[in-house]
Amino acid sequence: MHRAAFSRRAAGREEDVVESRLTDELRRDVGFLPHLSLVAVRGLPGEDQVVVGHVIATRGWLEPLGVPALGIGPLGVRPEDQGTGIGTVLVHALLAVAEAAEERVAALLGAPAYYRRFDFRPAADLGITAPDTAWGPHFQARHLTGPAVAGAFRYAAPFENL
Repeated sequence: MHRAAFSRRAAGREEDVVESRLTDELRRDVGFLPHLSLVAVRGLPGEDQVVVGHVIATRGWLEPLGVPALGIGPLGVRPEDQGTGIGTVLVHALLAVAEAAEERVAALLGAPAYYRRFDFRPAADLGITAPDTAWGPHFQARHLTGPAVAGAFRYAAPFENL
């Protein structure tokens, strides 16, 4: 599903779709949080179902104190289903589960215009620094529950291998 969502392939050329590979590696990582890996399907139970979207959040942390945090992404929707609200529903659902699980903060790398609707803002505004300062306003965060936290954000290990 992520391969289709993020493919930039020219006709006849195979490519490494980073988001697809990353999702597979995150599922095998110790930081995988199964309750925060959500799938959207088209079709009713008992019928042919097609996966049309997926979002994942994995265990990250804030240094220097090791405060648990969530790293959100990848979020992918099949090209033919983009713009239908599937991604919006997946992110809202993920954030609701994260809040119910009393997660403190979530961070992601993405388009500010898209993630603003979910109350994400530049992470620096919350005192959270990006793993790479070149990401600027594309590295965003959202406070979820409990007292505010700050620090240097670190993703699950597979992100380091990109």
